[in-house]
Amino acid sequence: MAPSSDSRNKDQQHPQWSNDRQIVNTLLDSQPTDYNLAELARLRIRYQNFPGARDIQADLDKVLNRWQLTEATLFEQTRQIHQTAQVYRGRGSQREDWS
Repeated sequence: MAPSSDSRNKDQQHPQWSNDRQIVNTLLDSQPTDYNLAELARLRIRYQNFPGARDIQADLDKVLNRWQLTEATLFEQTRQIHQTAQVYRGRGSQREDWS
């Protein structure tokens, strides 16, 4: 049986929303440092095509605009950053966050 249109259109709550909301709030008031660029790219990837968290997705767009970046230039810059530096070294737990 196919899902009803109601269930297809219902936004989902992302399990990392609360933590990510805090990060996005910080990014909105920050400058584009290597770490902040990496965080923005990580969150753009996490919420890409996610059916929900519209507030976070909209605010990530705002950060891109404030920093005068396109998603393509953001990803290019962060690829270069990750090739030359370990941005997340010494920041919190050793657990990788792929959710």
